[in-house]
Amino acid sequence: MQTLLDQADSEAADGSSGSAGLNKAATAPPPSWPGFRPLTVTRIQPESRSVFSLSLAAADGSALPTALPGQFLTVKVPLEGHVPPLIRSYSLSGEPGTGTYRISVKVEPHGAASNELRAHIRVGDTLEAAAPRGTFCLSKGDNPVVLLSAGVGVTPVLAMLHALARDRSPRQVWWLHAARDSTEHPFAQESHDLIEGLANARSSIFYSKPSDADRKGVDYTEAGRLSANRILGLGLPTDADAYLCGPVGFMNSVTAALVDAGLEASRVHTEIFGAGPSLTPGVKGSSTAPAPHQPAGPVGTGPPVSFARSGLTVPWNNSQDSLLELAEACDVPVQWSCRTGVCHTCELALMSGTVDYSPDPVEPPAEGNILICCSKPTEGVVLDL
Repeated sequence: MQTLLDQADSEAADGSSGSAGLNKAATAPPPSWPGFRPLTVTRIQPESRSVFSLSLAAADGSALPTALPGQFLTVKVPLEGHVPPLIRSYSLSGEPGTGTYRISVKVEPHGAASNELRAHIRVGDTLEAAAPRGTFCLSKGDNPVVLLSAGVGVTPVLAMLHALARDRSPRQVWWLHAARDSTEHPFAQESHDLIEGLANARSSIFYSKPSDADRKGVDYTEAGRLSANRILGLGLPTDADAYLCGPVGFMNSVTAALVDAGLEASRVHTEIFGAGPSLTPGVKGSSTAPAPHQPAGPVGTGPPVSFARSGLTVPWNNSQDSLLELAEACDVPVQWSCRTGVCHTCELALMSGTVDYSPDPVEPPAEGNILICCSKPTEGVVLDL
Protein backbone atom coordinates (compact mmCIF):
# COMPACT_ATOMS: atom_id res chain seq x y z
CA MET A 1 0.00 0.00 0.00
CA GLN A 2 1.33 3.43 -0.99
CA THR A 3 1.51 5.87 1.92
CA LEU A 4 1.20 9.64 1.59
CA LEU A 5 4.94 10.02 2.03
CA ASP A 6 5.58 7.38 -0.62
CA GLN A 7 3.23 9.27 -2.88
CA ALA A 8 5.07 12.50 -2.11
CA ASP A 9 8.36 10.84 -3.05
CA SER A 10 6.92 9.54 -6.32
CA GLU A 11 5.56 13.01 -7.15
CA ALA A 12 8.96 14.48 -6.46
CA ALA A 13 10.58 12.00 -8.81
CA ASP A 14 8.61 13.35 -11.75
CA GLY A 15 9.32 16.97 -10.83
CA SER A 16 6.05 17.89 -9.16
CA SER A 17 5.73 19.20 -5.62
CA GLY A 18 5.76 16.90 -2.64
CA SER A 19 9.26 16.82 -1.17
CA ALA A 20 11.28 19.29 0.84
CA GLY A 21 13.08 21.71 -1.44
CA LEU A 22 10.88 20.98 -4.48
CA ASN A 23 7.93 23.18 -3.57
CA LYS A 24 8.18 26.42 -5.61
CA ALA A 25 7.76 28.52 -2.48
CA ALA A 26 10.74 26.75 -0.92
CA THR A 27 13.01 27.86 -3.78
CA ALA A 28 11.88 31.49 -3.80
CA PRO A 29 14.38 34.15 -2.66
CA PRO A 30 13.87 35.40 0.90
CA PRO A 31 11.73 38.54 1.28
CA SER A 32 13.56 41.88 1.36
CA TRP A 33 11.83 42.94 4.59
CA PRO A 34 9.63 41.27 7.21
CA GLY A 35 5.94 42.08 7.55
CA PHE A 36 4.54 45.29 6.05
CA ARG A 37 6.20 48.68 5.62
CA PRO A 38 4.78 52.05 4.50
CA LEU A 39 5.17 53.04 0.86
CA THR A 40 4.16 56.43 -0.54
CA VAL A 41 1.99 56.77 -3.64
CA THR A 42 3.92 59.02 -6.03
CA ARG A 43 1.83 58.69 -9.20
CA ILE A 44 -1.57 57.44 -10.34
CA GLN A 45 -1.82 56.62 -14.03
CA PRO A 46 -4.82 55.32 -16.03
CA GLU A 47 -3.77 52.49 -18.38
CA SER A 48 -7.10 51.53 -19.96
CA ARG A 49 -10.81 51.90 -19.31
CA SER A 50 -10.62 49.55 -16.32
CA VAL A 51 -6.93 49.44 -15.32
CA PHE A 52 -4.86 52.02 -13.46
CA SER A 53 -1.34 51.99 -12.02
CA LEU A 54 0.05 53.18 -8.70
CA SER A 55 3.72 54.13 -8.45
CA LEU A 56 5.15 53.55 -4.96
CA ALA A 57 8.31 54.76 -3.24
CA ALA A 58 9.88 54.29 0.17
CA ALA A 59 8.45 56.72 2.71
CA ASP A 60 11.99 57.79 3.69
CA GLY A 61 13.11 58.37 0.10
CA SER A 62 15.56 55.43 0.00
CA ALA A 63 15.70 53.05 -2.96
CA LEU A 64 13.40 50.06 -2.66
CA PRO A 65 14.98 46.60 -3.02
CA THR A 66 15.00 45.24 -6.56
CA ALA A 67 12.15 42.84 -7.32
CA LEU A 68 12.43 40.00 -9.79
CA PRO A 69 10.52 40.52 -13.05
CA GLY A 70 7.19 38.74 -12.59
CA GLN A 71 6.84 39.09 -8.81
CA PHE A 72 3.88 40.63 -6.99
CA LEU A 73 3.31 43.08 -4.13
CA THR A 74 0.79 42.52 -1.34
CA VAL A 75 -0.79 45.70 0.06
CA LYS A 76 -3.23 46.66 2.77
CA VAL A 77 -6.09 48.72 1.33
CA PRO A 78 -7.30 51.05 4.10
CA LEU A 79 -11.02 51.46 4.76
CA GLU A 80 -12.86 54.24 6.54
CA GLY A 81 -13.63 53.99 10.22
CA HIS A 82 -12.30 51.22 12.43
CA VAL A 83 -12.71 48.52 9.77
CA PRO A 84 -9.64 46.30 9.20
CA PRO A 85 -7.92 46.92 5.86
CA LEU A 86 -8.46 44.67 2.86
CA ILE A 87 -5.38 42.68 1.82
CA ARG A 88 -4.75 42.16 -1.88
CA SER A 89 -1.85 41.12 -4.12
CA TYR A 90 -1.02 42.92 -7.39
CA SER A 91 1.68 42.12 -9.91
CA LEU A 92 4.56 44.54 -10.28
CA SER A 93 4.30 45.96 -13.80
CA GLY A 94 7.20 48.40 -14.03
CA GLU A 95 10.88 48.11 -14.81
CA PRO A 96 12.77 46.24 -12.06
CA GLY A 97 15.69 47.93 -10.35
CA THR A 98 14.55 51.56 -10.49
CA GLY A 99 14.29 51.96 -6.72
CA THR A 100 10.51 52.32 -6.93
CA TYR A 101 7.61 49.95 -7.62
CA ARG A 102 4.58 50.10 -9.88
CA ILE A 103 1.49 47.96 -9.40
CA SER A 104 -1.48 47.89 -11.74
CA VAL A 105 -5.06 47.32 -10.64
CA LYS A 106 -8.10 46.23 -12.64
CA VAL A 107 -11.31 47.76 -11.33
CA GLU A 108 -13.96 45.04 -11.18
CA PRO A 109 -17.65 45.98 -10.90
CA HIS A 110 -17.94 44.43 -7.45
CA GLY A 111 -14.26 44.51 -6.47
CA ALA A 112 -14.11 45.99 -2.97
CA ALA A 113 -10.37 46.71 -2.94
CA SER A 114 -10.03 47.95 -6.53
CA ASN A 115 -12.99 50.33 -6.20
CA GLU A 116 -11.72 51.57 -2.85
CA LEU A 117 -8.30 52.34 -4.32
CA ARG A 118 -9.75 54.12 -7.35
CA ALA A 119 -12.18 56.17 -5.28
CA HIS A 120 -9.96 57.23 -2.39
CA ILE A 121 -6.24 56.75 -2.96
CA ARG A 122 -4.34 59.93 -3.85
CA VAL A 123 -0.76 60.95 -4.57
CA GLY A 124 1.00 61.37 -1.23
CA ASP A 125 -1.09 58.72 0.52
CA THR A 126 0.54 55.75 2.22
CA LEU A 127 -0.03 52.06 1.55
CA GLU A 128 1.36 49.33 3.78
CA ALA A 129 3.11 46.72 1.62
CA ALA A 130 4.81 43.38 2.13
CA ALA A 131 8.04 42.68 0.28
CA PRO A 132 7.84 41.47 -3.35
CA ARG A 133 7.26 37.75 -3.59
CA GLY A 134 6.46 35.08 -6.13
CA THR A 135 8.14 32.41 -8.22
CA PHE A 136 6.64 33.36 -11.60
CA CYS A 137 9.87 35.04 -12.69
CA LEU A 138 11.82 35.45 -15.90
CA SER A 139 14.65 32.93 -16.11
CA LYS A 140 18.06 33.89 -17.42
CA GLY A 141 19.37 32.30 -20.59
CA ASP A 142 19.80 32.90 -24.29
CA ASN A 143 16.93 30.79 -25.62
CA PRO A 144 13.76 32.40 -27.03
CA VAL A 145 11.10 33.88 -24.73
CA VAL A 146 7.33 33.90 -25.33
CA LEU A 147 5.39 36.42 -23.21
CA LEU A 148 1.69 35.69 -23.51
CA SER A 149 -1.18 37.40 -21.71
CA ALA A 150 -4.85 38.32 -21.73
CA GLY A 151 -6.39 41.45 -20.22
CA VAL A 152 -4.75 42.65 -17.01
CA GLY A 153 -2.67 39.46 -17.05
CA VAL A 154 -0.23 41.59 -19.02
CA THR A 155 1.20 43.09 -15.81
CA PRO A 156 3.81 40.48 -14.74
CA VAL A 157 4.95 39.73 -18.30
CA LEU A 158 5.27 43.48 -18.93
CA ALA A 159 7.81 43.61 -16.10
CA MET A 160 9.66 40.80 -17.86
CA LEU A 161 9.58 42.76 -21.13
CA HIS A 162 10.96 45.79 -19.28
CA ALA A 163 13.83 43.68 -17.93
CA LEU A 164 14.67 42.33 -21.40
CA ALA A 165 14.58 45.83 -22.91
CA ARG A 166 16.68 47.29 -20.09
CA ASP A 167 19.36 44.65 -20.67
CA ARG A 168 19.15 45.08 -24.47
CA SER A 169 18.65 41.34 -24.62
CA PRO A 170 19.59 39.63 -27.89
CA ARG A 171 17.10 36.82 -27.16
CA GLN A 172 14.24 36.11 -29.51
CA VAL A 173 11.16 37.63 -27.84
CA TRP A 174 7.56 36.91 -28.83
CA TRP A 175 4.95 39.27 -27.37
CA LEU A 176 1.40 37.89 -27.65
CA HIS A 177 -1.53 39.69 -26.05
CA ALA A 178 -5.31 39.29 -26.18
CA ALA A 179 -7.77 42.09 -25.38
CA ARG A 180 -11.33 43.06 -26.23
CA ASP A 181 -10.43 46.31 -28.03
CA SER A 182 -8.14 49.32 -27.71
CA THR A 183 -10.07 50.73 -24.72
CA GLU A 184 -9.32 47.52 -22.80
CA HIS A 185 -5.70 47.21 -23.96
CA PRO A 186 -3.49 48.47 -21.09
CA PHE A 187 0.11 49.48 -21.78
CA ALA A 188 -0.39 49.34 -25.56
CA GLN A 189 2.06 52.15 -26.37
CA GLU A 190 4.47 51.22 -23.58
CA SER A 191 4.81 47.61 -24.70
CA HIS A 192 5.11 48.72 -28.35
CA ASP A 193 8.01 51.03 -27.49
CA LEU A 194 9.77 48.32 -25.49
CA ILE A 195 9.44 45.83 -28.34
CA GLU A 196 10.80 48.39 -30.80
CA GLY A 197 13.91 48.68 -28.66
CA LEU A 198 14.71 44.95 -28.85
CA ALA A 199 16.70 43.58 -31.78
CA ASN A 200 14.86 40.25 -32.06
CA ALA A 201 11.33 40.93 -30.84
CA ARG A 202 8.01 40.51 -32.59
CA SER A 203 4.46 41.23 -31.49
CA SER A 204 1.00 39.86 -32.25
CA ILE A 205 -2.06 41.57 -30.71
CA PHE A 206 -5.50 39.97 -30.87
CA TYR A 207 -8.71 41.97 -30.34
CA SER A 208 -11.77 39.80 -29.80
CA LYS A 209 -14.18 42.65 -30.66
CA PRO A 210 -12.31 45.56 -32.26
CA SER A 211 -14.25 48.82 -32.46
CA ASP A 212 -14.73 50.81 -35.63
CA ALA A 213 -11.98 53.14 -34.45
CA ASP A 214 -9.44 50.34 -33.99
CA ARG A 215 -6.96 50.03 -36.87
CA LYS A 216 -5.80 46.61 -38.01
CA GLY A 217 -2.05 46.60 -38.46
CA VAL A 218 -1.69 49.57 -36.12
CA ASP A 219 -3.69 48.90 -32.93
CA TYR A 220 -3.98 45.15 -33.37
CA THR A 221 -2.68 42.33 -35.55
CA GLU A 222 -5.70 40.05 -35.90
CA ALA A 223 -9.38 40.21 -35.01
CA GLY A 224 -10.80 37.38 -32.93
CA ARG A 225 -9.62 35.42 -29.93
CA LEU A 226 -6.12 34.07 -29.42
CA SER A 227 -7.13 30.48 -30.10
CA ALA A 228 -5.17 27.24 -30.10
CA ASN A 229 -5.21 27.14 -33.91
CA ARG A 230 -3.70 30.61 -34.10
CA ILE A 231 -0.94 29.66 -31.68
CA LEU A 232 -0.15 26.59 -33.76
CA GLY A 233 0.12 28.81 -36.83
CA LEU A 234 2.60 31.27 -35.34
CA GLY A 235 5.64 29.03 -35.77
CA LEU A 236 6.89 29.55 -32.20
CA PRO A 237 10.39 28.20 -31.49
CA THR A 238 10.15 24.90 -29.65
CA ASP A 239 13.09 25.68 -27.37
CA ALA A 240 11.37 28.78 -25.97
CA ASP A 241 10.43 29.48 -22.38
CA ALA A 242 6.81 30.66 -22.31
CA TYR A 243 5.29 32.84 -19.57
CA LEU A 244 1.48 33.04 -19.43
CA CYS A 245 -0.86 35.13 -17.32
CA GLY A 246 -4.60 35.55 -17.65
CA PRO A 247 -7.90 33.88 -16.74
CA VAL A 248 -7.62 30.19 -15.83
CA GLY A 249 -9.59 28.91 -18.84
CA PHE A 250 -7.45 30.98 -21.21
CA MET A 251 -4.22 29.68 -19.72
CA ASN A 252 -5.35 26.07 -19.75
CA SER A 253 -6.19 26.18 -23.45
CA VAL A 254 -3.07 28.16 -24.34
CA THR A 255 -0.82 25.83 -22.34
CA ALA A 256 -2.19 22.84 -24.23
CA ALA A 257 -1.71 24.67 -27.53
CA LEU A 258 1.90 25.53 -26.73
CA VAL A 259 2.67 21.91 -25.90
CA ASP A 260 0.95 20.84 -29.11
CA ALA A 261 3.15 23.37 -30.93
CA GLY A 262 6.23 21.52 -29.67
CA LEU A 263 7.23 23.36 -26.49
CA GLU A 264 8.17 21.21 -23.51
CA ALA A 265 5.54 21.35 -20.78
CA SER A 266 8.28 22.17 -18.24
CA ARG A 267 9.07 25.34 -20.19
CA VAL A 268 5.51 26.70 -19.95
CA HIS A 269 5.20 28.86 -16.83
CA THR A 270 1.88 30.25 -15.62
CA GLU A 271 0.59 32.81 -13.15
CA ILE A 272 -3.08 32.83 -12.19
CA PHE A 273 -5.24 35.49 -10.59
CA GLY A 274 -6.15 34.74 -6.98
CA ALA A 275 -5.52 31.49 -5.15
CA GLY A 276 -3.89 28.56 -6.90
CA PRO A 277 -5.41 25.12 -7.43
CA SER A 278 -5.65 22.66 -4.59
CA LEU A 279 -3.27 19.72 -4.33
CA THR A 280 -4.84 17.20 -1.95
CA PRO A 281 -3.67 13.63 -2.53
CA GLY A 282 -6.38 11.01 -2.15
CA VAL A 283 -9.14 13.63 -2.12
CA LYS A 284 -11.16 14.08 -5.28
CA GLY A 285 -11.36 17.74 -6.29
CA SER A 286 -14.53 19.45 -7.36
CA SER A 287 -14.86 21.26 -10.66
CA THR A 288 -17.25 23.66 -8.93
CA ALA A 289 -15.42 24.35 -5.68
CA PRO A 290 -17.15 26.99 -3.53
CA ALA A 291 -15.60 30.42 -3.19
CA PRO A 292 -13.59 31.05 -0.01
CA HIS A 293 -15.87 32.01 2.88
CA GLN A 294 -16.05 32.42 6.63
CA PRO A 295 -15.95 29.03 8.40
CA ALA A 296 -19.08 27.44 9.77
CA GLY A 297 -19.71 27.30 13.50
CA PRO A 298 -18.91 29.73 16.31
CA VAL A 299 -16.75 32.73 15.42
CA GLY A 300 -13.18 32.39 16.62
CA THR A 301 -11.74 34.69 19.22
CA GLY A 302 -8.08 34.40 18.24
CA PRO A 303 -5.83 36.63 16.11
CA PRO A 304 -6.87 37.43 12.52
CA VAL A 305 -5.72 35.12 9.75
CA SER A 306 -5.67 36.75 6.31
CA PHE A 307 -5.59 34.70 3.11
CA ALA A 308 -4.13 37.32 0.76
CA ARG A 309 -4.84 35.69 -2.61
CA SER A 310 -8.36 34.71 -1.58
CA GLY A 311 -9.21 38.14 -0.16
CA LEU A 312 -10.46 36.64 3.10
CA THR A 313 -9.70 37.42 6.76
CA VAL A 314 -11.06 35.25 9.58
CA PRO A 315 -10.38 35.11 13.33
CA TRP A 316 -8.39 32.10 14.49
CA ASN A 317 -10.45 29.41 16.19
CA ASN A 318 -8.75 27.01 18.58
CA SER A 319 -11.09 24.26 17.40
CA GLN A 320 -8.71 23.93 14.42
CA ASP A 321 -5.44 22.09 14.92
CA SER A 322 -3.54 23.99 12.20
CA LEU A 323 -3.72 26.81 9.70
CA LEU A 324 -4.27 24.14 7.06
CA GLU A 325 -7.44 23.01 8.82
CA LEU A 326 -8.68 26.60 9.02
CA ALA A 327 -8.02 27.11 5.31
CA GLU A 328 -9.93 23.92 4.50
CA ALA A 329 -12.85 25.04 6.67
CA CYS A 330 -12.97 28.23 4.58
CA ASP A 331 -12.64 26.41 1.22
CA VAL A 332 -9.40 28.28 0.55
CA PRO A 333 -7.45 26.24 -2.05
CA VAL A 334 -4.53 24.51 -0.34
CA GLN A 335 -1.73 22.10 -1.12
CA TRP A 336 -0.72 19.33 1.24
CA SER A 337 0.50 15.76 1.34
CA CYS A 338 1.85 14.52 4.69
CA ARG A 339 0.12 16.92 7.15
CA THR A 340 2.95 16.32 9.66
CA GLY A 341 5.70 18.76 8.66
CA VAL A 342 7.72 16.30 6.58
CA CYS A 343 7.10 16.79 2.85
CA HIS A 344 6.91 20.63 2.54
CA THR A 345 4.11 20.44 -0.02
CA CYS A 346 2.17 23.00 2.05
CA GLU A 347 5.07 25.46 2.33
CA LEU A 348 4.11 29.03 1.47
CA ALA A 349 5.04 32.64 2.19
CA LEU A 350 4.25 34.16 5.58
CA MET A 351 3.87 37.86 4.78
CA SER A 352 3.51 38.98 8.37
CA GLY A 353 3.05 37.55 11.84
CA THR A 354 4.46 34.55 13.68
CA VAL A 355 3.42 30.94 14.27
CA ASP A 356 4.11 28.04 16.60
CA TYR A 357 4.67 24.50 15.34
CA SER A 358 3.20 21.28 16.69
CA PRO A 359 4.76 18.95 15.76
CA ASP A 360 8.00 20.66 14.81
CA PRO A 361 8.80 20.18 11.09
CA VAL A 362 11.55 17.71 10.22
CA GLU A 363 13.31 20.50 8.29
CA PRO A 364 12.53 24.21 8.69
CA PRO A 365 10.91 26.04 5.78
CA ALA A 366 12.82 28.60 3.75
CA GLU A 367 13.27 32.07 5.22
CA GLY A 368 10.00 33.99 5.16
CA ASN A 369 7.93 30.81 4.69
CA ILE A 370 5.90 28.52 6.94
CA LEU A 371 4.39 25.05 6.82
CA ILE A 372 0.65 25.45 7.37
CA CYS A 373 -0.02 21.76 8.05
CA CYS A 374 1.48 21.89 11.57
CA SER A 375 1.40 25.55 12.59
CA LYS A 376 -0.89 27.86 14.55
CA PRO A 377 -0.76 31.67 14.67
CA THR A 378 0.62 33.38 17.77
CA GLU A 379 -0.49 36.79 16.45
CA GLY A 380 -2.25 38.10 13.37
CA VAL A 381 -0.82 36.51 10.21
CA VAL A 382 -1.06 37.16 6.47
CA LEU A 383 -0.59 34.09 4.27
CA ASP A 384 0.06 33.81 0.53
CA LEU A 385 -3.09 31.77 -0.03
